[in-house]
Amino acid sequence: IGTDQVDLKAAQERGIPVFNAPFANTRSVAELIIGNIVGLSRRIGECTAQMHRGAWFKQAVGCFEIRGKTLGIVGYGHIGAQVSVLAEAMGMNVIYCDVIPKLPMGNASQVATLSELMASADFVSLHVPNLASTKNMIGKAEIAQMKKGSFLLNASRGNVVVIPALAEALRSGHLRGAYVDVFPVEPGKNGEDLFTSELRGCPNTLMTPHVGGSTEEAQAKIGEEVASALLKCINEGSTHGAVNFPEVDMKMDSTAKTHRVLCIHDNKPGVMSSINNVFTEAKANICQQFLNTKGDVGYVIIDLNTEASAE
Repeated sequence: IGTDQVDLKAAQERGIPVFNAPFANTRSVAELIIGNIVGLSRRIGECTAQMHRGAWFKQAVGCFEIRGKTLGIVGYGHIGAQVSVLAEAMGMNVIYCDVIPKLPMGNASQVATLSELMASADFVSLHVPNLASTKNMIGKAEIAQMKKGSFLLNASRGNVVVIPALAEALRSGHLRGAYVDVFPVEPGKNGEDLFTSELRGCPNTLMTPHVGGSTEEAQAKIGEEVASALLKCINEGSTHGAVNFPEVDMKMDSTAKTHRVLCIHDNKPGVMSSINNVFTEAKANICQQFLNTKGDVGYVIIDLNTEASAE
Protein backbone atom coordinates (compact mmCIF):
# COMPACT_ATOMS: atom_id res chain seq x y z
CA ILE A 1 0.00 0.00 0.00
CA GLY A 2 1.49 3.32 -1.03
CA THR A 3 2.08 6.25 1.31
CA ASP A 4 2.47 8.88 -1.41
CA GLN A 5 -0.18 11.10 0.20
CA VAL A 6 1.72 11.38 3.51
CA ASP A 7 4.64 13.72 4.20
CA LEU A 8 6.80 11.02 5.74
CA LYS A 9 9.70 13.34 6.53
CA ALA A 10 7.51 15.82 8.40
CA ALA A 11 5.94 12.98 10.39
CA GLN A 12 9.37 11.58 11.25
CA GLU A 13 10.62 14.98 12.44
CA ARG A 14 7.63 15.15 14.79
CA GLY A 15 8.23 11.66 16.15
CA ILE A 16 5.20 10.17 14.41
CA PRO A 17 5.61 6.67 12.97
CA VAL A 18 3.55 5.97 9.85
CA PHE A 19 2.31 2.44 9.21
CA ASN A 20 0.87 0.82 6.11
CA ALA A 21 -0.31 -2.66 5.15
CA PRO A 22 2.04 -3.80 2.37
CA PHE A 23 0.57 -7.29 1.98
CA ALA A 24 -3.14 -6.63 2.43
CA ASN A 25 -4.11 -5.95 -1.19
CA THR A 26 -1.58 -8.24 -2.89
CA ARG A 27 -4.08 -10.90 -3.90
CA SER A 28 -6.69 -8.37 -5.05
CA VAL A 29 -4.29 -6.63 -7.42
CA ALA A 30 -2.84 -9.91 -8.71
CA GLU A 31 -6.28 -11.32 -9.53
CA LEU A 32 -7.23 -8.10 -11.32
CA ILE A 33 -4.13 -8.32 -13.50
CA ILE A 34 -4.83 -11.94 -14.44
CA GLY A 35 -8.46 -11.13 -15.21
CA ASN A 36 -7.44 -8.30 -17.50
CA ILE A 37 -4.81 -10.41 -19.28
CA VAL A 38 -7.66 -12.75 -20.23
CA GLY A 39 -9.93 -9.80 -21.02
CA LEU A 40 -7.38 -8.23 -23.35
CA SER A 41 -6.55 -11.46 -25.15
CA ARG A 42 -10.26 -12.09 -25.82
CA ARG A 43 -11.14 -8.41 -26.52
CA ILE A 44 -13.81 -8.51 -23.81
CA GLY A 45 -14.01 -4.73 -23.49
CA GLU A 46 -14.82 -4.16 -27.16
CA CYS A 47 -17.29 -7.05 -27.25
CA THR A 48 -19.10 -5.67 -24.20
CA ALA A 49 -19.29 -2.14 -25.62
CA GLN A 50 -20.64 -3.46 -28.94
CA MET A 51 -23.36 -5.49 -27.28
CA HIS A 52 -24.41 -2.58 -25.08
CA ARG A 53 -24.96 -0.71 -28.36
CA GLY A 54 -27.11 -3.61 -29.62
CA ALA A 55 -24.47 -4.98 -32.01
CA TRP A 56 -23.55 -8.62 -32.53
CA PHE A 57 -20.10 -9.37 -33.97
CA LYS A 58 -18.96 -12.93 -33.26
CA GLN A 59 -15.43 -13.63 -34.43
CA ALA A 60 -12.23 -15.44 -33.45
CA VAL A 61 -9.80 -13.18 -35.33
CA GLY A 62 -7.51 -11.33 -32.91
CA CYS A 63 -8.54 -13.45 -29.91
CA PHE A 64 -6.12 -15.83 -28.22
CA GLU A 65 -5.65 -18.19 -25.30
CA ILE A 66 -3.12 -17.02 -22.73
CA ARG A 67 -1.75 -20.53 -22.27
CA GLY A 68 1.76 -20.74 -23.68
CA LYS A 69 2.17 -16.96 -23.89
CA THR A 70 4.98 -15.15 -22.10
CA LEU A 71 4.25 -12.73 -19.27
CA GLY A 72 6.97 -10.23 -18.40
CA ILE A 73 6.74 -8.79 -14.89
CA VAL A 74 8.58 -5.55 -14.13
CA GLY A 75 9.10 -5.41 -10.37
CA TYR A 76 9.07 -8.78 -8.60
CA GLY A 77 7.87 -7.72 -5.17
CA HIS A 78 4.83 -8.92 -3.22
CA ILE A 79 2.35 -8.29 -6.02
CA GLY A 80 4.62 -9.17 -8.92
CA ALA A 81 5.49 -12.53 -7.36
CA GLN A 82 1.81 -13.31 -6.72
CA VAL A 83 0.95 -12.46 -10.34
CA SER A 84 3.77 -14.81 -11.35
CA VAL A 85 2.24 -17.72 -9.42
CA LEU A 86 -1.27 -17.17 -10.80
CA ALA A 87 -0.04 -16.69 -14.37
CA GLU A 88 2.00 -19.89 -14.27
CA ALA A 89 -1.06 -21.75 -12.99
CA MET A 90 -2.86 -20.51 -16.11
CA GLY A 91 -0.16 -22.03 -18.31
CA MET A 92 1.84 -18.89 -19.02
CA ASN A 93 5.62 -18.68 -19.21
CA VAL A 94 6.86 -16.03 -16.76
CA ILE A 95 9.94 -13.85 -16.93
CA TYR A 96 10.70 -10.90 -14.70
CA CYS A 97 13.21 -8.15 -14.04
CA ASP A 98 14.01 -6.29 -10.85
CA VAL A 99 16.72 -3.95 -9.61
CA ILE A 100 18.06 -6.71 -7.35
CA PRO A 101 18.26 -10.49 -7.74
CA LYS A 102 15.02 -12.12 -6.57
CA LEU A 103 14.23 -15.75 -5.85
CA PRO A 104 11.79 -16.90 -8.57
CA MET A 105 8.45 -18.45 -7.78
CA GLY A 106 7.79 -21.73 -9.56
CA ASN A 107 9.42 -21.87 -12.99
CA ALA A 108 9.70 -18.12 -13.50
CA SER A 109 13.09 -16.80 -14.58
CA GLN A 110 14.77 -13.43 -14.07
CA VAL A 111 16.15 -11.60 -17.09
CA ALA A 112 19.06 -9.20 -16.94
CA THR A 113 17.52 -6.03 -18.37
CA LEU A 114 14.22 -4.28 -18.96
CA SER A 115 14.99 -4.20 -22.68
CA GLU A 116 15.32 -7.97 -22.79
CA LEU A 117 11.99 -8.39 -21.02
CA MET A 118 10.16 -5.90 -23.24
CA ALA A 119 11.39 -7.63 -26.39
CA SER A 120 10.48 -11.14 -25.19
CA ALA A 121 7.06 -10.80 -23.53
CA ASP A 122 3.60 -11.08 -25.06
CA PHE A 123 2.21 -9.31 -21.98
CA VAL A 124 4.14 -6.80 -19.85
CA SER A 125 2.79 -6.07 -16.36
CA LEU A 126 4.24 -3.27 -14.24
CA HIS A 127 4.59 -3.58 -10.45
CA VAL A 128 7.11 -0.96 -9.36
CA PRO A 129 7.10 1.58 -6.49
CA ASN A 130 6.84 5.34 -6.87
CA LEU A 131 10.47 6.43 -7.10
CA ALA A 132 12.39 9.01 -9.08
CA SER A 133 13.88 6.13 -11.07
CA THR A 134 10.46 4.76 -12.04
CA LYS A 135 8.91 8.04 -13.18
CA ASN A 136 8.17 7.81 -16.92
CA MET A 137 10.19 4.57 -17.07
CA ILE A 138 7.92 3.24 -19.84
CA GLY A 139 7.94 5.79 -22.63
CA LYS A 140 8.07 5.82 -26.41
CA ALA A 141 11.49 4.14 -26.62
CA GLU A 142 10.57 1.33 -24.21
CA ILE A 143 7.20 0.69 -25.89
CA ALA A 144 8.97 0.52 -29.25
CA GLN A 145 11.06 -2.35 -27.84
CA MET A 146 7.92 -4.39 -27.17
CA LYS A 147 6.85 -7.09 -29.60
CA LYS A 148 4.34 -5.94 -32.20
CA GLY A 149 0.92 -7.11 -31.11
CA SER A 150 1.84 -7.39 -27.42
CA PHE A 151 -0.03 -5.96 -24.43
CA LEU A 152 0.89 -3.56 -21.60
CA LEU A 153 -0.71 -3.57 -18.13
CA ASN A 154 -0.11 -1.02 -15.37
CA ALA A 155 -1.61 -1.24 -11.89
CA SER A 156 1.41 0.18 -10.05
CA ARG A 157 1.80 3.98 -10.15
CA GLY A 158 0.27 6.54 -12.45
CA ASN A 159 3.51 8.26 -13.40
CA VAL A 160 5.32 5.09 -14.50
CA VAL A 161 3.92 5.09 -18.06
CA VAL A 162 4.02 8.02 -20.48
CA ILE A 163 0.34 7.95 -21.41
CA PRO A 164 0.57 9.82 -24.79
CA ALA A 165 3.22 7.34 -25.94
CA LEU A 166 1.02 4.42 -24.93
CA ALA A 167 -1.99 5.92 -26.73
CA GLU A 168 0.08 6.41 -29.89
CA ALA A 169 1.23 2.77 -29.81
CA LEU A 170 -2.34 1.55 -29.38
CA ARG A 171 -3.77 3.69 -32.18
CA SER A 172 -0.95 2.71 -34.55
CA GLY A 173 -1.48 -0.98 -33.87
CA HIS A 174 1.99 -1.60 -32.50
CA LEU A 175 0.34 -2.74 -29.27
CA ARG A 176 -2.71 -4.97 -29.49
CA GLY A 177 -4.16 -3.67 -26.22
CA ALA A 178 -3.56 -2.25 -22.75
CA TYR A 179 -4.98 -2.24 -19.26
CA VAL A 180 -4.45 0.79 -17.01
CA ASP A 181 -5.68 1.22 -13.43
CA VAL A 182 -3.56 4.22 -12.38
CA PHE A 183 -3.05 7.60 -14.03
CA PRO A 184 -0.74 10.63 -13.70
CA VAL A 185 -3.71 12.80 -12.74
CA GLU A 186 -6.75 11.29 -11.06
CA PRO A 187 -10.01 12.93 -9.97
CA GLY A 188 -10.24 13.62 -6.26
CA LYS A 189 -13.87 12.51 -6.06
CA ASN A 190 -16.39 10.22 -7.72
CA GLY A 191 -18.73 11.55 -10.37
CA GLU A 192 -19.52 11.92 -14.05
CA ASP A 193 -17.42 13.87 -16.59
CA LEU A 194 -14.33 14.00 -14.34
CA PHE A 195 -11.85 11.74 -16.13
CA THR A 196 -9.81 12.83 -19.14
CA SER A 197 -7.02 10.85 -20.78
CA GLU A 198 -5.43 10.28 -24.18
CA LEU A 199 -6.38 6.62 -23.71
CA ARG A 200 -10.09 7.29 -24.05
CA GLY A 201 -11.24 5.78 -27.33
CA CYS A 202 -8.10 3.73 -27.90
CA PRO A 203 -8.72 0.23 -29.32
CA ASN A 204 -8.86 -2.73 -26.94
CA THR A 205 -7.99 -0.55 -23.97
CA LEU A 206 -9.39 -1.52 -20.58
CA MET A 207 -9.35 1.07 -17.80
CA THR A 208 -10.45 1.11 -14.17
CA PRO A 209 -10.47 4.01 -11.66
CA HIS A 210 -7.55 2.94 -9.42
CA VAL A 211 -9.40 -0.03 -7.96
CA GLY A 212 -6.52 -2.53 -7.82
CA GLY A 213 -6.80 -2.96 -4.06
CA SER A 214 -10.48 -2.08 -3.81
CA THR A 215 -12.05 -5.31 -2.69
CA GLU A 216 -13.94 -5.89 0.53
CA GLU A 217 -11.36 -8.49 1.56
CA ALA A 218 -8.40 -6.17 0.98
CA GLN A 219 -9.99 -3.21 2.73
CA ALA A 220 -10.85 -5.35 5.76
CA LYS A 221 -7.31 -6.71 5.86
CA ILE A 222 -5.84 -3.22 5.63
CA GLY A 223 -7.92 -2.12 8.60
CA GLU A 224 -6.91 -5.15 10.64
CA GLU A 225 -3.18 -4.86 9.90
CA VAL A 226 -2.89 -1.12 10.49
CA ALA A 227 -5.04 -1.22 13.63
CA SER A 228 -2.92 -4.06 14.99
CA ALA A 229 0.29 -2.11 14.32
CA LEU A 230 -1.10 0.99 16.02
CA LEU A 231 -2.22 -0.97 19.08
CA LYS A 232 1.19 -2.57 19.41
CA CYS A 233 2.82 0.85 19.07
CA ILE A 234 0.61 2.33 21.79
CA ASN A 235 0.80 -0.62 24.19
CA GLU A 236 4.40 -1.73 23.68
CA GLY A 237 6.16 1.08 21.80
CA SER A 238 6.73 -1.20 18.81
CA THR A 239 7.41 0.51 15.48
CA HIS A 240 7.75 -2.71 13.50
CA GLY A 241 6.53 -2.06 9.96
CA ALA A 242 6.78 1.74 10.16
CA VAL A 243 7.79 3.19 6.79
CA ASN A 244 9.36 6.42 8.07
CA PHE A 245 10.72 5.53 11.48
CA PRO A 246 13.39 3.35 13.10
CA GLU A 247 11.94 -0.14 13.46
CA VAL A 248 12.11 -1.33 17.05
CA ASP A 249 10.16 -4.25 18.46
CA MET A 250 11.12 -5.62 21.89
CA LYS A 251 9.18 -8.33 23.67
CA MET A 252 7.41 -7.25 26.83
CA ASP A 253 8.58 -8.74 30.14
CA SER A 254 5.91 -11.24 31.19
CA THR A 255 6.83 -11.01 34.88
CA ALA A 256 5.50 -7.45 35.21
CA LYS A 257 8.67 -6.54 37.09
CA THR A 258 9.78 -3.87 34.62
CA HIS A 259 8.58 -0.49 33.46
CA ARG A 260 9.08 0.56 29.83
CA VAL A 261 10.60 3.87 28.73
CA LEU A 262 10.36 5.06 25.13
CA CYS A 263 12.77 7.70 23.92
CA ILE A 264 12.84 9.40 20.50
CA HIS A 265 16.03 11.38 20.04
CA ASP A 266 18.38 13.00 17.55
CA ASN A 267 20.71 10.53 15.89
CA LYS A 268 23.90 12.15 17.12
CA PRO A 269 27.04 10.91 18.91
CA GLY A 270 26.77 10.91 22.68
CA VAL A 271 22.99 10.93 22.94
CA MET A 272 22.69 7.34 24.15
CA SER A 273 25.47 7.91 26.66
CA SER A 274 23.52 10.84 28.08
CA ILE A 275 20.32 8.81 28.26
CA ASN A 276 22.02 5.92 30.04
CA ASN A 277 23.68 8.33 32.47
CA VAL A 278 20.25 9.52 33.58
CA PHE A 279 19.35 5.95 34.54
CA THR A 280 22.72 5.37 36.16
CA GLU A 281 22.28 8.43 38.36
CA ALA A 282 18.84 7.17 39.34
CA LYS A 283 20.40 3.81 40.23
CA ALA A 284 18.04 2.12 37.81
CA ASN A 285 18.79 -1.30 36.42
CA ILE A 286 18.35 -1.55 32.65
CA CYS A 287 16.87 -5.00 32.14
CA GLN A 288 16.80 -4.82 28.35
CA GLN A 289 17.30 -2.18 25.69
CA PHE A 290 16.74 -1.95 21.93
CA LEU A 291 18.04 0.94 19.81
CA ASN A 292 17.63 1.65 16.11
CA THR A 293 18.14 4.72 13.94
CA LYS A 294 16.83 5.99 10.63
CA GLY A 295 18.21 9.14 9.10
CA ASP A 296 18.33 11.89 11.70
CA VAL A 297 16.08 10.08 14.18
CA GLY A 298 16.98 7.53 16.84
CA TYR A 299 14.49 5.50 18.83
CA VAL A 300 15.21 3.37 21.86
CA ILE A 301 13.02 1.16 24.07
CA ILE A 302 14.33 0.62 27.60
CA ASP A 303 12.91 -1.69 30.27
CA LEU A 304 13.84 -0.73 33.84
CA ASN A 305 13.27 -2.43 37.17
CA THR A 306 10.02 -1.31 38.75
CA GLU A 307 11.81 -0.07 41.89
CA ALA A 308 13.45 2.64 39.77
CA SER A 309 10.06 4.16 39.04
CA ALA A 310 9.23 4.36 42.73
CA GLU A 311 12.50 6.17 43.37
